Amino acid sequence: MGGRRFLKNTMLLTGTSILMRIVGLAFQAYLVGQIGAEGIGLFYLVMSVSGFASTLAISGSRFAALRLAAEEIGAGRPHGAVLAMGRCMGYALLCGIGAAGLLYFGAGFIGMRLVGDGRTVLSLRILAFSLPFLSVGAVICGFFTAVGKIGQSSAAHLFEQAVRMGITAAVLRMIPRGNLELSCAALVAGGAGGDVLFCLVMLLLYRRQIRKMKGGEKPRGLWKRVVSVACPLAVTAYVRTALSTLEHLCIPRGLRQNGATAEKALADYGTVQGMVLPVATFPSALFVSIAELAVPELTEAQAAGRTKTIDRTVNRLICGCVLFSVGVAGVLWRFANGLGWSIYESREAGEYIRALAALMPLMYLDTVTDGMLRGLGEHMWSMYVNIADACLRTLAVLFLLPRYGMVGYLFLLYASECFNFALSMGRLRKVCRVKLPVSGALMAALGTAGAMAGDYLLFGTVGDRTALLALRIFFSFGVYCGILLLSGEIHLPHLLRRKRRDTMN
Repeated sequence: MGGRRFLKNTMLLTGTSILMRIVGLAFQAYLVGQIGAEGIGLFYLVMSVSGFASTLAISGSRFAALRLAAEEIGAGRPHGAVLAMGRCMGYALLCGIGAAGLLYFGAGFIGMRLVGDGRTVLSLRILAFSLPFLSVGAVICGFFTAVGKIGQSSAAHLFEQAVRMGITAAVLRMIPRGNLELSCAALVAGGAGGDVLFCLVMLLLYRRQIRKMKGGEKPRGLWKRVVSVACPLAVTAYVRTALSTLEHLCIPRGLRQNGATAEKALADYGTVQGMVLPVATFPSALFVSIAELAVPELTEAQAAGRTKTIDRTVNRLICGCVLFSVGVAGVLWRFANGLGWSIYESREAGEYIRALAALMPLMYLDTVTDGMLRGLGEHMWSMYVNIADACLRTLAVLFLLPRYGMVGYLFLLYASECFNFALSMGRLRKVCRVKLPVSGALMAALGTAGAMAGDYLLFGTVGDRTALLALRIFFSFGVYCGILLLSGEIHLPHLLRRKRRDTMN
């Protein structure tokens, strides 16, 4: 993938992601008004089970499609990528149907015994019908990422989100206010409908794309390659996601053991998972996109033996992520109360946003580091780290929350992210030459302090209403970028120059 295409795809994927997140946040605020924090908490309990069911349905097939398609294209065999996709889709469909059957027939046991709330059973059964479509759609997304055709999947994602919100809003109108079981089912039904239509649209786009992909020798052993990539990844993903699901199911229970009522525990869980984290991670759209696109970029460079390209790409991404995420952390800390009130009319949400602001640089860096490790063939290492992290998080939830409540949960989020990032970065430094941007981090911290001081001097303690809040955020981030430009940490000519590949080590 050339430098211009990488930049273009990054901008396209980021723009789409930002648009989807903006609309998603607005819709989330609407849902909070309709079903309250307790209803959001119930929905996210269903989503914790959905995460494990989706992992079973996909079973490593998305990454296998991305990796194999990138390898075949890098080796000059476009038709081989198409053949690999056929194997990946067959594998994904089998896994999706199996996961759907398990979820549908096991919904009663899962909802009543594992989740501990019978109101989730109907939602789980609705969710089961979407799993085969989810798995096939995920494989095609991996293919489009590998071939650098981001526009098609981005448009399909926008369509899916529109359908999801339309179905959800329409069904919610027919449900009596306060019926959390049916309200939760409405949210799940909207998501399921979106997954089905997304898969169908992606299949149509995929058929158009593969007509252009001809040439190259027929690769051998495709099934073996699919299984060798997908199955180890799937097994470790099962363990990690099962632990993550267990962790999320135990959070409301731990809060109840700390003295909270059942309603309060579910509301606190919904506030952090469904309200605070979407706001705090909203700016990460840029680096989530980069982490996704870095996989085929680094895979192709590694296959061609371009170690200098790998080192340069890795260091640029890390440096850019540090500069961006520190500024975001400052903005979240400064405007936490205004964000919580403007979006959700919740002071409690604002307090949690401020509490988690300092975590964002580590969280963003960990996302980018994991993406680069996957691109360099270290996906199994990332999975092992995630499994170890999930084990520690689950144990911490069991022991910390009953004693310390939400304070213990916030401490857990910080400790977990530090542990995960330290191991991932250590591994990345072993497979390529990484120069940690210490001076850049220090300048970013100074820039953040300067931007916050500028906002205080200009606006003081003026109220945080929506329009003024947006103006202050843009002003502060603009000042921050200006400070970095003046300090030399950001070079516009360097950012705009076409990236050149090395032809030799």
